[in-house]
Amino acid sequence: MAVRQAAQSTRVQVNETHETSWDRVWARETSKILVYVPPWLVGALGFGLGWVFHVTLDSDDPDTVAWISVFMTCCSLVLSAITFGQSHARGPWGKTHTTSTTFLAGMWVMAATWQGPTHPVVGRVALVGGVTLALSWNIRSAIRARGLDAPGAISDKLAFLFGHGTEAAGMRAVQARTTKALEHKVEGDVQLDPGRHIADDLAKKIPYIESAMGLPPGSINPAADPDDASKAKVVISDPRVMKNPIPWPGPSRPGGSVAEPFRLALWQDLDEVAYVIVGHHLQMMGMTGAGKGFGGAWNYLAEFISRVGGAVFAGDITKGEQTLGPLRPALHRFETTKAGVKAMLAELQSKVKERTDHLASKGLAKWKPGCGLTYWLIWLEEFPDIYDALSDKEQESFLSMLKAIRSAGGTIVMSLQRSDYTQMPTLARGQLAKMCFGVENSADAGFGLSERQQDAGCRPELWTNAQPGMAYLDAPSIEEGRYAMPMRTFAWGLDDKGEFDDERANAAMRAYAATYPAAAKQVDETTAALSRITDAPSAPTAAADGPSRPPVDRDLLLQAVELVVTHQYASAAMLQRKLRIGFQDAGRLLDAMEHGGIVGPPGEDGAYEVKASPGALPLALAMVLGDPETGRIGLGQDDQEDPDDEDDVKNVATEYLKTDDPDPAVTAGPDDDIPDIPDGEPPWRFAPPGVKMTPEQRGQALLARLQELYDGGAREVSTGDFKPLWETTDISRSWIQKQMKRLSEAGIIGERDEAGQRYAMPDRPELP
Repeated sequence: MAVRQAAQSTRVQVNETHETSWDRVWARETSKILVYVPPWLVGALGFGLGWVFHVTLDSDDPDTVAWISVFMTCCSLVLSAITFGQSHARGPWGKTHTTSTTFLAGMWVMAATWQGPTHPVVGRVALVGGVTLALSWNIRSAIRARGLDAPGAISDKLAFLFGHGTEAAGMRAVQARTTKALEHKVEGDVQLDPGRHIADDLAKKIPYIESAMGLPPGSINPAADPDDASKAKVVISDPRVMKNPIPWPGPSRPGGSVAEPFRLALWQDLDEVAYVIVGHHLQMMGMTGAGKGFGGAWNYLAEFISRVGGAVFAGDITKGEQTLGPLRPALHRFETTKAGVKAMLAELQSKVKERTDHLASKGLAKWKPGCGLTYWLIWLEEFPDIYDALSDKEQESFLSMLKAIRSAGGTIVMSLQRSDYTQMPTLARGQLAKMCFGVENSADAGFGLSERQQDAGCRPELWTNAQPGMAYLDAPSIEEGRYAMPMRTFAWGLDDKGEFDDERANAAMRAYAATYPAAAKQVDETTAALSRITDAPSAPTAAADGPSRPPVDRDLLLQAVELVVTHQYASAAMLQRKLRIGFQDAGRLLDAMEHGGIVGPPGEDGAYEVKASPGALPLALAMVLGDPETGRIGLGQDDQEDPDDEDDVKNVATEYLKTDDPDPAVTAGPDDDIPDIPDGEPPWRFAPPGVKMTPEQRGQALLARLQELYDGGAREVSTGDFKPLWETTDISRSWIQKQMKRLSEAGIIGERDEAGQRYAMPDRPELP
């Protein structure tokens, strides 16, 4: 019974809704018809007014007729003047129409007063003239209702464009007004329906409005009005002008401050992008071939190196010299190895507090030009590979620097292809401005766009890599109406046909960077100490010897080779402890030995494979420092040996076996046996992991930990739950994050909750 009543209640509700819908349709159509009724009602009122005046007029008294005629004429003129004055917002046609209608109606009423409305002449004038005036007003109403009237369509371009589009998209109450009309764009204000629509509603309807107006996708760019929630601002431009590459026009403010706006690109309306880099960090994201390197990085850095008061510290351990190599002469430091980048970041982070203390001593809460500090631009190309190379402690230090260096006078730019949680720390992503080039799909776009860019309907997936250089930019210095507008970065090395040429581009950038060498810039003492200024390697040298390496100390290198080959172990920590040097110098020594073939690439534990046996020490020294056949040493500019010196290679090694003893209490020689360690004392290890595991063992340990958590009652799991693994084994935090994503995709665990940064675990994880 209750079910039947509920069903009946539902049916009644549907019928009421249906009837209400018909009522609304009837009311809407009726209101359209009633728009044309007022002119006819006014005509009937004028006819009745003339009849009343004629009946009440004493036509036998000439004086009365004369005075009434004068008075009615004056009234008609006054009404006509008022009508003309109140029509100031109308165009010439509108003023003429309204004023003449008022004057003619007044004259007819005066004639009807004298002769009567039924007089043959007066009556015919009322019939023909009244119908003509009423129809003229009906025609005008019909044209105005469709947005085609003279003031709305001809003098206001934006109103003309929005006339049909908004109505077709279901926003009938929208009114647009042009504020600026230029050659390549139209700007204006849009009045929305108060209480029913806001700027976000307009943004969601933009694709439909563009469709109704027959415009290309992306032609209309809306933004909220900061002063009125019932209004919006729009810019209409032609996105097709951005399809062809735009040549690099040169630096916008050479010799200016790094705090002045950068010209990175052109907006879709062909205005220049004015972007201030100071005070925030930037994420630059885009798929391979989308232009984030040659378009984004090159234009950004080309503007920066042309200014004063700044220094660039760059790193790229993935592509090496390919992207940033042509800029090397203008960079204060450029690292292409893991050890080099790690040392650079550690040294920069160690100086942040020193810089903030300097600013505090001057009463400054943040960096500004003239404060005495050089502004740092830290450019990390292919950032995920750099971040993955850092240890857990180094990652924490980097995130700490990311939060502090902004006010200390530094900007970090992280360039990558996809900024999901496996590639970019969530803490970092939330503090970055967004510059997004073309991406593969809408899911990738969500990682490259800001929240308000997504709400505004930005779609970089439409470009993919077919339009390299197209991008969106949302940063603190970008104007309110620009964050959702596409832009195109400048292209280097275009040929005569306007097409991109890789060789031309590299040659152009090398020549440009050479005109702004880092060595010629004045920097503060700390920046100078951290800088490693080198020239770009020439083409023959690069081809023959690979990327250039920073110089190393001759004595230290000989000692390092002797230690590594003798002990058959190589790591930065060991060299630091044995030679009492810094991490940066240890990394350079290992890089030189790797280039010379003494050691191989580093493993996951940071240790290097030693390729030279202990008996090959003399030959190893010669391989690093000179000719392995003759033993001659040729270390470069600082090494000027006597050409007549033909000592045997073994004598070179013997010379450096005698060094100052750092610990005289230890009397053992290099050939003495190493005694066993007493019971209870742990063995010495050079920073190895707690447990060395194979990939299969790592996977088993991860699954076992998941099952342990599930059996303990956990139904959700986060990366922090695996701390026992990365503290006792060689499993890293980043490896666990990647494997968790794979397990989720395979259905072994549940989906990830982005808000809580946790994975659901509804069932006990089991491998299929």
